[in-house]
Amino acid sequence: MRALIDLQKKLFPDVLDIMQRRYQLLHFIQIMQPVGRRALSENMDLAERTVRSEVDFLNKQGAVEVTSRGMHLTYEGQNILEQLAEFIKDVTGVKVLEQQLKDKLKLDHVVVVPGDSDQLDWVKHEMGRACVQYLKGHLAAGEAIAITGGTTMAAVAGAMTPLTGADRCLFVPARGGLGERVENQANTICAEMAKKARGEYRLLYVPDPLSEESYQTIIEEPSIKEVLDIIRNAEIVIHGVGDALTMAERRKTSAKQLEIIKERQAVGEAFGYYFNTKGEIVHKVRTVGLQLEDLKHARHVITVAGGHTKAQAIASYFQPGQSNVLITDEGAAQELIREHSL
Repeated sequence: MRALIDLQKKLFPDVLDIMQRRYQLLHFIQIMQPVGRRALSENMDLAERTVRSEVDFLNKQGAVEVTSRGMHLTYEGQNILEQLAEFIKDVTGVKVLEQQLKDKLKLDHVVVVPGDSDQLDWVKHEMGRACVQYLKGHLAAGEAIAITGGTTMAAVAGAMTPLTGADRCLFVPARGGLGERVENQANTICAEMAKKARGEYRLLYVPDPLSEESYQTIIEEPSIKEVLDIIRNAEIVIHGVGDALTMAERRKTSAKQLEIIKERQAVGEAFGYYFNTKGEIVHKVRTVGLQLEDLKHARHVITVAGGHTKAQAIASYFQPGQSNVLITDEGAAQELIREHSL
């Protein structure tokens, strides 16, 4: 494949450029549908004249349908996207990025989606779609899936579709609530995913973080114990990675603890653990839910995190080798390869 692409670049460079542009147009239409030409032009940074010409071509080929509400992808257009996906990854160098990250982080699987979620909102949605696609290929009937909270996990929930072939799957929140916007809490995301996947769910009604005294009392509650047992033995875990200081602020961390996090130079956070650039745990928040040691029970630990500003946080979390799957974007991937010796 690589040799063929290199040959095409030499002999037919215009053909590859046109193919990439039309693929990107179909990709944007899929994400934003129904969408008008002007919105497409602005998001793709293309002249409206160019968009009009390309859409006319795609419409004649049966890949796009134009209605009064906007453009839609047809069944044929969807097929084209799916069949061209791997080829476009080769052409754009994304496949090389995936292999580089896979080798450096010693992972079983890496998916890099185009773009940078720090700059473009739709990229986070694409990471969500990639996560759902991976989940569909690896989830078995009756298995439990533990989900954390956050905006990236909310994007995964937004992309969820029925999980055919995985009957009786059970979604559980990996932790209690952070006191943030309800749509970004693990309980809310867990329930939404389960409904869209046509699975079951159990919720965990506890605050996060907790004092030691409150923690010991709550975990003895029979209903909490039952859900915690499911969470800690979940076959699949899906979670994000946060910037250390941002997560500390979201948790309304006390000034004293915040100073500790800064002094110990924490850069990343996951599951209530704070990591420095060497991947060492420098601070731990007492939380009810999944702990790092519980990850060994899971068959697949899927980390979904992107954006060039999160590269250092992602690198810090992966140093100890807790996950075996990474779904990220080009912004984070390029930064990780360029700046961080993992």
